[in-house]
Amino acid sequence: MKRPGSISFPILPVLEASLLLASAFFFILHAFHLSADFPNHSLWMDWAKYTDEGWYGDGAIRHFLRGHWYVPGDFNPAAALPVWPLLEAALFRFTGVSLTAARALTVAIFGLILAASYLLLRRWHHLATPAGQAPSRNLAPAIAVLLLAVSPFCYVFTRMAILEPLLILLTLLALLAASYATPVQGVEPISLRDRLHQALPVVSLGLLLPLMVLTKTTAIFLLPSIAWILWARAGYRLRPFFRLALPAAALAAVTWTAYYALLIRPHFLDDYHYLFSANGYTGITPATALSVLGDTIVDGLWIGNILYPLALLAIFSAFLLRPRLLRNPLIPALLLWAVGYTAFLAYHNNLQPRYYLVLAVPLTLLIPVVFSTLWTSSQPSVTSEPLSPLRRLATASIVAVLALLTVTDARQTLHYVRTPDYTYTSAAAQIRNIVSADHTHNPLILSISGSDLSLMTGLPSICDDFGTMDLAVRVQAYHPGWYVAWNQVDDDKMDALAPIYHLQRVAAFPTMDDPERNLLILYRLDPAIPGTHPRRHRKPVIPRLLQTTFGQQPSPIQLEH
Repeated sequence: MKRPGSISFPILPVLEASLLLASAFFFILHAFHLSADFPNHSLWMDWAKYTDEGWYGDGAIRHFLRGHWYVPGDFNPAAALPVWPLLEAALFRFTGVSLTAARALTVAIFGLILAASYLLLRRWHHLATPAGQAPSRNLAPAIAVLLLAVSPFCYVFTRMAILEPLLILLTLLALLAASYATPVQGVEPISLRDRLHQALPVVSLGLLLPLMVLTKTTAIFLLPSIAWILWARAGYRLRPFFRLALPAAALAAVTWTAYYALLIRPHFLDDYHYLFSANGYTGITPATALSVLGDTIVDGLWIGNILYPLALLAIFSAFLLRPRLLRNPLIPALLLWAVGYTAFLAYHNNLQPRYYLVLAVPLTLLIPVVFSTLWTSSQPSVTSEPLSPLRRLATASIVAVLALLTVTDARQTLHYVRTPDYTYTSAAAQIRNIVSADHTHNPLILSISGSDLSLMTGLPSICDDFGTMDLAVRVQAYHPGWYVAWNQVDDDKMDALAPIYHLQRVAAFPTMDDPERNLLILYRLDPAIPGTHPRRHRKPVIPRLLQTTFGQQPSPIQLEH
């Protein structure tokens, strides 16, 4: 007997296929206009759009432009974070150095994120099904994929060649590998095939963990999430857990230690330490801890004004309304992922929107998992009475909010697809033409965005802000012929350049929308004129809402007002 109002079984596969088809459509849209600017006049004023695509791929860019990836004294993050530049180098071998190619790689990684998310949710739905019972149809995996695919927040940041998408993919793969780990049962001999079946997830995990850390060191804050899955696979027992965790941890430790001992310590130790010292600051103190934590949580609205509160509601529901939902190991694992990375954000207190991409995926996955589990656990049996009016209202409300969220996000994403701007790439192309036409000056560019310009133009560059060598010493060592600044030349840069160079302004290009960085200025570095004094450039007056510490941005709530 069919329950009144229930959906007949054949409809569910059609619904799932429709959701996945819509997801595929929006994923394909990510591949359009790959050289376009980060969307102008958006909520996300993230400085990474001026620098990070070049910085963290610099090892690959320099390898093909200069013949060697390492520039002594300059910013060399590939020493500590080699995975992403190695992937780009493999790609550039076939495509050449190209912004479009680098962004196509990260779009492909986003596609793998969608696939891994779907497989992870399907995996745990099957594991949660009681033994001897066929798994029921569940739309949660397809809904999660659709929410990620239509998200404008994911759209803008997964089209950038930055580290976060790869970190997310490796974390999802590690969770999948951990979900297949099986403790050894008994002492009876087993076949070679069974041994390989048991060893493969552990070996995979032992290789994925160092890849995560060598992609982005903040991956260590995600390890508790993976450990929880192993704990669940061990039946929440200590000895079986160690049998799973220790081999994986040992392989991961040996892999990372070998990389450090054979490559970093003898050759690139200063660059390795510099990456941590350059980022080793925190704005949190005992006196400000609560306010910083509050800002960190509130700024989660970067993810979405509907999606983020809905994710918080899902967490609230899991803890208070149905605590037994936490028996599904995937829910605590996703919570540990989100809590672990939130702890890093609060400690670092550098609340740039791109960091929240690492939070967006677990929070998005939690929404359909929690609410579908609530719905399933509250469904009456076939012979019982229909759902109460209150539960019907709650279910209809969640469905309506999910529909509203999908439509709203889809419209915003479609707007970004239809209205691309090319101010940054256009400015880079004009800089390339000017520099290439002048045969009297070294084509080497000095700029904080130099690595981005190298990625877009093929011109060599060094950074004017980060590096193990003082800027004045670096300038004398490499003799750049051109300087590219944003809006003005700061006093510390002028102090380093003035003793040997006269800055001749050649061109200026309006670029993107940040009030602090919306004019890209090209200077030719001519020999200094004896007896002249450099002009001092005052910093422009910054609007109050943008007066933050380095890298911090106003919250979504502030911008809306």
